[in-house]
Amino acid sequence: MGPTEDLFEGMPGRLPESMARGRALYRSTEGPTAAVRHVGGYAPFIEFCERNGVHAGELASDPEGLIWFLRWHGAQLAHEGALSAAAAVFAGNTIAGLRPDARWYAYEGAPPTVGNRERQFEVDRLLDGLVSADDESIQELVSMLAVWAQEELDEAPAAQPIPVAPSAGQPRYVRPHLPQMTYFSPEGRPIPYGRQWGDDGPDPDSYSVDSHPERFAGLHGVARALIDHLRDVYDVDVDDDPVHAGEMLLDVKDVLESVKVTPRRSGAAPLTFVLTGYPGVAVHAGVLHDFPFPVCGCDACDETVETTADRLEFLVLSVAAGGYRERYPVGRKRWSEYTLNAFDGSGSESGQSEPAPAAGARLRVAETRLREVAAGWRPWPLRGR
Repeated sequence: MGPTEDLFEGMPGRLPESMARGRALYRSTEGPTAAVRHVGGYAPFIEFCERNGVHAGELASDPEGLIWFLRWHGAQLAHEGALSAAAAVFAGNTIAGLRPDARWYAYEGAPPTVGNRERQFEVDRLLDGLVSADDESIQELVSMLAVWAQEELDEAPAAQPIPVAPSAGQPRYVRPHLPQMTYFSPEGRPIPYGRQWGDDGPDPDSYSVDSHPERFAGLHGVARALIDHLRDVYDVDVDDDPVHAGEMLLDVKDVLESVKVTPRRSGAAPLTFVLTGYPGVAVHAGVLHDFPFPVCGCDACDETVETTADRLEFLVLSVAAGGYRERYPVGRKRWSEYTLNAFDGSGSESGQSEPAPAAGARLRVAETRLREVAAGWRPWPLRGR
């Protein structure tokens, strides 16, 4: 039995779900999204420290000592993949412990990082760099971490938006039928989308494979059903016009249809639906955030039409219920941020990133608009009966 992984704050967990850089990404959670500050999987490094006469618990609270230890033993660690990975996790947890606003981040197609919104460290590259770094460079890194640890905390997270539950007699949304299909690999084996990968994660080669995008065709029907539901229940204007696809901040390809639904209430967030030939759906919510469905159709991400429809419905119904808030600019880097809460308490999500590329005038308009709805976008007005 290996050593207990209890050297850092809280119980050890897994890396956070990967998100796309520069865009909002849905992350379903039960309750508010929790920051990941303590990642497990570093037990082999604890044993390595003991074999070398060092107590790992002391290194966990001594970043400078840890960096020099990794510098001295870096060549040996680099020759053992599992041990090197464990050392990287240990180093990341140590960095996360330097600040209360630090956390682990995972981005699609990139190694994990740890830090805060102002600065993040790629721990795998950090370990590789320590092997060849000279003493002066090591000391500069130690000083940089010390300064970063003492920097002023970023501004506090925004308060949670409070959505309004449906009123008595209000029609409920019903998902249209999604056909059940079996998809096959080139070798003729059924592909169990949604259940392809175990604890070891995806096959590295699967990230570049998009075998059956046609499995998402049902999302078009879900989007149209949501638009019909919004038209039937809320006091809104619905405009089907290709020009609305230009409101997206994402680079949306092969647009088939775009529909903007605007609530007739000041302070309520509009929604623009863009149906694509992929097939997929992208939704622009409020003023600064785009949500793609699916986020990624590659085999590694293993999304299904059912789980993607869950996410699309969650977004749309939460915005209409007043469970949506945007902020911009946030912090010294002027990030954009969003929060979503389901009206029935079944889930919430949040995201923060550099704003997607947009003209300066558009960002200035968004900043002004979001000051007017600082408490969050209002619930949509119900249609008169």
